[in-house]
Amino acid sequence: MLFRRFGRTGLSMPVFSLGCMRSMHSWQDMPLREVPDAGQCNLEAMLRRALELGITHVETARAYGSSERQLGAVLPRLPRERFFLQTKVMPDDDPTIFRARVLDSLQRLNQERLELLTIHGLNDFRALWQICRPDGCLAEARRLQQEGRADWIGFSGHGNLAVVLAAIRHRQDGGFDYMNLHWYYVLQALGPAIEEARARDMGVFIISPSDKGGRLHNPPALLQRLSHPLSPMQFNDLFCLQQPGVSTVSIGAARPEDFDEHLDGLAYLEERETVATIDRAWRQAMFEATGHERPDADFNLLPDWQETPGYVNLPFILWLSRLARGWHLHDFVRWRAGKLGRDIPWVPGNPMRPDLEGDITRCLERRGIDHRPLLKELSEAALLFP
Repeated sequence: MLFRRFGRTGLSMPVFSLGCMRSMHSWQDMPLREVPDAGQCNLEAMLRRALELGITHVETARAYGSSERQLGAVLPRLPRERFFLQTKVMPDDDPTIFRARVLDSLQRLNQERLELLTIHGLNDFRALWQICRPDGCLAEARRLQQEGRADWIGFSGHGNLAVVLAAIRHRQDGGFDYMNLHWYYVLQALGPAIEEARARDMGVFIISPSDKGGRLHNPPALLQRLSHPLSPMQFNDLFCLQQPGVSTVSIGAARPEDFDEHLDGLAYLEERETVATIDRAWRQAMFEATGHERPDADFNLLPDWQETPGYVNLPFILWLSRLARGWHLHDFVRWRAGKLGRDIPWVPGNPMRPDLEGDITRCLERRGIDHRPLLKELSEAALLFP
């Protein structure tokens, strides 16, 4: 395993981390006695395999249903000095509720302390206020740190670039020591956040690169062909790890054998021309299908969903449309499109409606954006994921 310094924390972080979302039994919290023995055996085998491979960073979240309780039954049987533990806890208007959640998560995990306490769900400016206001959840997290409950404090979320940059630049209560970021090959809109975090010596942990980065554990034939001699998942891993400032990327394993493909790809980490050649092939395929080399080419140029008539998430819809047409990520696109209007603030905004076309045209014109090609793409998107 290769290791990198995790920003100002000074932790020696493996370039691959174990993310436990896909290994939980249920999205609903439940008593441990209701979790099948087979699931617990699989989780323990997976954790032991991770440690054998040098994957010494284990990450979960309070919001991951049964995950914390499942881990709490297994972690005491593992050598505690051999891994860093991270959990993510949602903020609240009342920071004492946040504190209670953290303490309950520690109890679920059967731990006295965490190396990494992450404030979860920094998705919008309301969450930013909950966390960063005077005497908010960040201040409470720092008190927990002073009490020996956590070594380092970070944030995680699905926010847009403005929200994430505001969090990175926040200095009150010591700011943040690291961040979990959704940034991967198929969506690079938050790239400036990595540069800003690097300048401030924050650790950068790329989360869900294979799952929310395109469901690359089950890639389409086109991307398998374009990624040779790597798999699409390996290419994505290496692309992330070659980004200056990135310390580690998550492996969302569900079985002990899920690590193998990722680890095999590390042999190519220093072969930058191989990664660059695959990058060019993916870009060419996207350009031939859509007229754009990147599916997120105008992601940060279009109005935010909150500034668009009907709260339509134009950047997200156009990005999904191009992923389907350019890289054949149809299953992924249908999955993510199905969240629009239903999973705010994690997948913000609404889908497009025909009756909003005139209002959206005027919205784009006011910003000096040529609406004609965008409306054509939006019409095509409606056919791809009605």
